[in-house]
Amino acid sequence: MGFNTPGDYFSFSEGFSLYVDCEDQAEVDRYWDKLVAAGSTPTQCGWIKDPFGLSWQIVPKRFTQLIGDPNPRKVKAVIDAMMKMKKLDVATLEAAAASVR
Repeated sequence: MGFNTPGDYFSFSEGFSLYVDCEDQAEVDRYWDKLVAAGSTPTQCGWIKDPFGLSWQIVPKRFTQLIGDPNPRKVKAVIDAMMKMKKLDVATLEAAAASVR
């Protein structure tokens, strides 16, 4: 349950967000597109802020797998790619990981 008060007495911050663990790119796209259609504003790195000021993290499971790689150079490449994104793109993240041997 959320509490909506009139005015600016209480507001949300990025200190609290909803994390949506998506199976694949199609699920990322569905959540993202629905939030945008509802008036949400994409920010950065898979985060999007809804019209109430609540932040959502829309994250594909593949991202979590890629940053769990034992090769720190691959992890850095994935993180660097993610930092350039708003909505996370699995193919681009995978390409970044594959670019490092």
